[in-house]
Amino acid sequence: MTAETDDVRVWLVERGYNNRDLIILKYATPDGKRLFRRELAAQAVDMDTVTAAKDVPPADLEPVDEEDIQERYEAEVARMTTEHDPDDSV
Repeated sequence: MTAETDDVRVWLVERGYNNRDLIILKYATPDGKRLFRRELAAQAVDMDTVTAAKDVPPADLEPVDEEDIQERYEAEVARMTTEHDPDDSV
């Protein structure tokens, strides 16, 4: 997060696939309570680097309602922040 913007830093916590051949990336806030979801075509992943963290507008975040998922995301963000710089490809 920079002082010049109101963007929120989120960290990659989950990567999955669906039956439409899309890769689903989930990035969470450090407290695990908000989520940014991004879908990419499998063919586009090489062209669009997946990084450990992203800065996104607050309006692009959705709430995480389940406490156990919040805790899992919070733990994964803690792991990612100790193992990766925000711009690391993962």
